[in-house]
Amino acid sequence: MENLLEKDVQGSIGAQKYLCTISWRNGELLMDEPKNIGGQDLGPDPYSTLLASLAGCTLSTLRMYIDRKGWNIPEIQIALNLSQNNESELETTISRTITFSEIITEAQKERLLLIAEKCPVSKLLKNKININTQL
Repeated sequence: MENLLEKDVQGSIGAQKYLCTISWRNGELLMDEPKNIGGQDLGPDPYSTLLASLAGCTLSTLRMYIDRKGWNIPEIQIALNLSQNNESELETTISRTITFSEIITEAQKERLLLIAEKCPVSKLLKNKININTQL
């Protein structure tokens, strides 16, 4: 199976509690935990970063579709959060609310909802994921 990324995403952590440096193709991102659990809140926490990936993918996918259709929707907003149920088996629910700067028709709304569900990160998160860890 071929990698989706041309270069690995890499990370490192030093002695400062929870502060991670994450590197990708040509940039860096600091990740940290909120102060209320011992971090310094110098960057997004891992959950926020995961949701940011879904937000960016959803917005980009919708923008491509809207532009291809020639619809006058200059701005798209998205809000995400997640909750977990630990009763018997861990179940995570992501809430995703999309709004538009222009009024859209019911037909557009139905189509854009389907397109949002088809963004690559949505499809990745909804399907089986294997994590192969090595030391």
